[in-house]
Amino acid sequence: MATCRQIDTDILSDEIFDALCSICRNKGKYTEGEKFCVDCHDYFCRACVQVHNDVPVLGNHKVLDKSQVKSGISKGLPRAPTERCDRHSHKHIDMYCQSHDNVGCSTCMAVDHRLCKDTFYIPEFIQNNTCQVTSVGIQTKLKEIAKTLVQQAEIFKQDKQRLLKRKAELLSDIRKFRQEINDHLDKLEKSSIDVIEDKIKCLEDKIEDGLKQLESNMSRVTSAIDKLASTNTNQAEVFVSVKMGEDAANVANTYMEHVKMENTVEDIEYQPDRAILTQLEHKKTMGTLTEKHSKRTDNLFQIKGNQSHNIKVMSDKSNCYITSACCMEDGTIILADYNNYKLKRLHSYNYTVTDYYDLPGGPWQVCMINNTQVAVTVPSQKSVHFISLERKMKTTNKINTDFLCFGLAYSNNNLYISDLRTSVYVYTLSGLKITQISKDQSGHRMFSDIRSLAVSKDATRIYVADHGNGLIVLDINGQVITSFNDEQLKKAFCCYLTEAGNVLVSGVDSNNILQFTSGGKLIREILKADLKFGILSVCCNQQMTKMCMSRWQCDNIEVYDI
Repeated sequence: MATCRQIDTDILSDEIFDALCSICRNKGKYTEGEKFCVDCHDYFCRACVQVHNDVPVLGNHKVLDKSQVKSGISKGLPRAPTERCDRHSHKHIDMYCQSHDNVGCSTCMAVDHRLCKDTFYIPEFIQNNTCQVTSVGIQTKLKEIAKTLVQQAEIFKQDKQRLLKRKAELLSDIRKFRQEINDHLDKLEKSSIDVIEDKIKCLEDKIEDGLKQLESNMSRVTSAIDKLASTNTNQAEVFVSVKMGEDAANVANTYMEHVKMENTVEDIEYQPDRAILTQLEHKKTMGTLTEKHSKRTDNLFQIKGNQSHNIKVMSDKSNCYITSACCMEDGTIILADYNNYKLKRLHSYNYTVTDYYDLPGGPWQVCMINNTQVAVTVPSQKSVHFISLERKMKTTNKINTDFLCFGLAYSNNNLYISDLRTSVYVYTLSGLKITQISKDQSGHRMFSDIRSLAVSKDATRIYVADHGNGLIVLDINGQVITSFNDEQLKKAFCCYLTEAGNVLVSGVDSNNILQFTSGGKLIREILKADLKFGILSVCCNQQMTKMCMSRWQCDNIEVYDI
């Protein structure tokens, strides 16, 4: 059995001290190290190395005999990397192939680089080479690539929205073509029915004529029988009655012989044109789908036309004042009517009011929580109400605040609520206040007159429409990324985040709608309205085919094709 050799403490040098068993040294013993762990960077005696190896988390460490460790190398040898190999998860990436400029675990080297001569254990390679490894360059490169990937992700989102919009258009075209087919089939059906009706009418008329002749003969025969039965002894009258009876009988016999000679039953048959059905049976679709490739263009909104729809209901006591609108996934639109204390639900196609819900105060901003629920701020009540959209609208919950709450957005299970002047607050759905955003990096107030909020799906961007400061874009920490306050946007009112990631912002005094990128860069003005009423709220359906817009103190909303 091997024993640990004790060291004379009087002759210890720094080099010898470093080569002692680290476990024994911690116990006040000075035992010569026989093994060296390149991961722990320590020596162990024969007894203590077994203790080291028995620890599960240290089981994959690389342990060398003392003779394998080059003189002086252990003292300055860097610690081994702790990154696990993707292919061999139980191994660390601690080997480097200089020929291929590639790193991997020992198994990777044995499999993929067994013919390579320049393979090294990474800590030894770094120790023996004078070149300095720096991460600054690759960090810059990775950040640039990450930025490119984010931009590409934005393009993919826009492509998806474009496809959804195109899908809606194609499905609409199919339904229109189906209606054309239905209309033509309706005409064919009517023509076929008219032909049958005309033929039946002709046969009915012929039968009616026959019945009339039959009734006439029957009347004459019956009359002759009655007269013969009532004749008296006057021979002259009897002679006349007999002759008239003979005449009636002859006419009736002639009629019956004519009827019997025809001896046919009039009937009709209808044979459908099976060629029509055969053609339909051989059709797999109602048209041909072709795939086109075209160069990518910016996701710019193009306004094609609009219709106006009245959204006033009988119980409204004032002009409609639609301060906010949101579109649900099924296409229905929820409007916040501040003057009339109502949420109004619009039909997804004809934009008529199908339902409304009375609130205890004027609602300001409404946002979607899920497919069947919205939330809305009620400033006068200092509260946010959660409204179920299943069947009739109704309140299911509410959270109270200590301020007049106006702007409202939802993302990542959090609510973003603003007061009118100073701050944006982040709340949980249960009503717990998480944070308050009110000052910029320099400690100055960011807001003056907040009208609405929007937040990206990943909550990395917060968009604030401020009456006095325009559009303000914040990061996840509430720091200003960018802002837009220009003559093009006077008294910003509504900011709306589209499914494609663009931001639409309305200006009351500039009476327009501007389109921005998700980063807050102005793309263009998409709508400039007349000066009669200022534009308030704006929203789009998820297929990006319709845009809904409301005006100041107006009972109508406008729906645009985009």
